[in-house]
Amino acid sequence: MRRDGAAEDLAPALRKQIVRYTTKESPGTVIVDPANRFLYLVLEGGKALRYGVGVGREGMAWSGTADVALKREWPRWTPTRNMIAREPEKYTKWSGGMDGGPDNPLGARALYLFQGGKDTLYRIHGTNEPWSIGTAMSSGCIRMMNDDVIDLYRRVPVGAKVVVLPAGNKVVESNAVAGPSATAVPRP
Repeated sequence: MRRDGAAEDLAPALRKQIVRYTTKESPGTVIVDPANRFLYLVLEGGKALRYGVGVGREGMAWSGTADVALKREWPRWTPTRNMIAREPEKYTKWSGGMDGGPDNPLGARALYLFQGGKDTLYRIHGTNEPWSIGTAMSSGCIRMMNDDVIDLYRRVPVGAKVVVLPAGNKVVESNAVAGPSATAVPRP
């Protein structure tokens, strides 16, 4: 993938597409499958919009059910205390935060995940490292291509349910309904 991370550089399976998807979850629910590196937005009629994602590296992934409590465009980023303690040479300089923009690790948009009204410190967000999509290398958050997170941001309201599966669980889906091209997916 080119460093600028054009969507056409993604492996076809990681490109946004509509797939057959059966779940007990209601339409509008976001389901993250870390094992397969996919995020699903449940649609009507046994379908879902599937996006390729980057996930937390081993030992840093989070799983559970949360709600989207906040949404931000070009969000400000501040590394967590654990990130600073783990890699002080990389993160200490940003302990006061970094304004949003193309160099910000949260990318173009962020959905903030809360559980029981408390911030989990996990996010679904864009990335300034598009080559990381399809890998497990983050500090736990779910990374998306900036174009994809902008699309998801438009579709998912505050209050939406998010289910992040344990890393060992894998979602089973049928063949794609629409082709892998992002143009095959209707915009909200």
